[in-house]
Amino acid sequence: MLGHHYTHTFLETAVASVNAGCNLELSYGMRNNVFMHIPQALAMGNITLQMLRDRVRPLFYTRMRLGEFDPPAMNPYSSLDLSVVQSPEHRNLSLEAAIKSFVLLKNMPGTLPLRAQDLSGQRLAVVGPFADNPRVLFGDYAPVPEPQYIYTPRRGLEMLGANISFTAGCSEPRCQRYSRAELVRVVGAADIVLICLGTGVDVETEAKDRSDLSLPGHQLELLQDAVQ
Repeated sequence: MLGHHYTHTFLETAVASVNAGCNLELSYGMRNNVFMHIPQALAMGNITLQMLRDRVRPLFYTRMRLGEFDPPAMNPYSSLDLSVVQSPEHRNLSLEAAIKSFVLLKNMPGTLPLRAQDLSGQRLAVVGPFADNPRVLFGDYAPVPEPQYIYTPRRGLEMLGANISFTAGCSEPRCQRYSRAELVRVVGAADIVLICLGTGVDVETEAKDRSDLSLPGHQLELLQDAVQ
C-alpha cells in the first residue's frame, strides 16, 4: 500500500489492512514488518480488541486443523525422510507429471518423437544455454534439487545412445556473449538439431518482470544461425 501511496506509514497500513479484513502478512526478511504496528494501533484505538480477536480466530482454527499443535507422534509425515521423498515411485510420478505438462505447438513433418532406433547413424546436435545447464532448469519457488536426479536435455538424449555433439552458444540465459563460430561448426555437422532456449530465474522472477517477450540477449540470433 505504501508503494501505491494508499497509505504513508506502516501504522496506517496495519490499520487499513486489519479494518479491511486482512489477517495475515507475508513479509519475509523484514525485521520491522507492517503488522508489528498492530499493538500501537490497538493502543491508539484505531482497531478494537474484538476486531483483532475476530481476525486471529480463523488463523488459529486453520493451524489447529492442520495439526500444528499436535504432538509430533500424531503427525504421519514426521516419520518421512528424503529416502521416501526421492523414492523411485515419487520420481516416476514427477516424470509423468512433467511429460504431461509439455505443450507441443507444431510437429512438422512428424519429427517427434525421437526414438533410439531412429537415431542409429544420425548425428544429433544439442545447442543453447538450456541444453546442459542444470542450474537454469528450475523456476522461481522451485525446491533445491539433488544433482543426481537432474536430467538436462543433453544428458537425457545421451541415454539413447545417440551420437551427440553439444555447444551452449552462450553460457547463461542472458546470452550476452555468444560464440557464433562454435555454434555453426556443431550445427553444420549434424543431421538433427535440438535448440534449447528460454529465460529462467536469471532473467525473470517474482518482482523482476520483463518489459517484452523477446528472447534474451543473442538467443534469437543463435536460433536464426542454427536454422540457417
